Amino acid sequence: MRHFFTLILLLTTLTVSAQENSETPKKKFLFEGSVDAYHRTNLTAPNDTDQIAPATSFADTSGFSLGMANLIASYEKGKVGGVADLVFGPRGDAASATVLNQLFAYYNISENTKITIGKFNTFLGYEVISPTGNFNYSTSYLFSNGPFSHTGLKADFTLSEDFSLMLGVFNQTDVTEFNPDGSYAVGAQLGYSNQFLNLLYDKAGLGFEIDYTGGFDASEDFYIGINAAYADNEGEGFYGVDLYPQYSASKSLTIGVRGEYFQTQSDAVSDDPSVVAVTLTGSYVVDEDLIIKPEFRFDTGSEDIFIDTDLMATKSLGSFVLAAIYKF
Repeated sequence: MRHFFTLILLLTTLTVSAQENSETPKKKFLFEGSVDAYHRTNLTAPNDTDQIAPATSFADTSGFSLGMANLIASYEKGKVGGVADLVFGPRGDAASATVLNQLFAYYNISENTKITIGKFNTFLGYEVISPTGNFNYSTSYLFSNGPFSHTGLKADFTLSEDFSLMLGVFNQTDVTEFNPDGSYAVGAQLGYSNQFLNLLYDKAGLGFEIDYTGGFDASEDFYIGINAAYADNEGEGFYGVDLYPQYSASKSLTIGVRGEYFQTQSDAVSDDPSVVAVTLTGSYVVDEDLIIKPEFRFDTGSEDIFIDTDLMATKSLGSFVLAAIYKF
């Protein structure tokens, strides 16, 4: 009898295995992307001199300007897949040394474990390169001073329904195709219910950065996002905090504010400059795919880092941006 049950178990195992092997892996191809453009006006400074803008990465040119074209192709077959993410235009140029914003392959070892190799956008911070992933059109000081992308290997683990873990080893920060001295950066992310603690150590590049990114729903229509970071590289670095309250006035209109305090730190100076920036953004969705974003921004520094309409040094700068983003 024992041999009979053993035989049944063996036949059942072989049958299930044969069925699994006979199944054709599902194939999935996706093509998506976005285009964006904007008009920017300084309200408290000239618009006809050299570029005058907050020291952040994007939306810093007066007059009409292009953002970027973003083309993303992804293919998945069974447990493996790949992504090619291309960017063209000023925003893409500022974010990536090449048109390859992201280029990676992945392998889902199991339902709870995924391995990725290639170039991928950073896991630190609240904001991202693509304007479709941000509420505000202009970017924060924390975003601009942190890493943009990593090239390397990472492993993502789903530990439970609420907990996740990422571990990775990368080239020096924002180095894509050549790692000059053979040193590597290491990173980790611990997630709990959409709250993330991020760590990056890159001795030859950014140094050490710890970052918290998260948020919560204060009500059905009111959300508050949070980002705080601290970075140090042998006495040089920065720290700061951003708050992102956003109110959904209707299905089409959302109004949000980004309030930021950003502080540089250096052992070489006695008085590190800081800045407080407040950005008021409206986001109006036209027919699902087109988003119009009017945005007022006011930056105030601890030192005279801007100029006024009389070309005199001043601590503050007011500006207005009207952006259009189309995603497909």
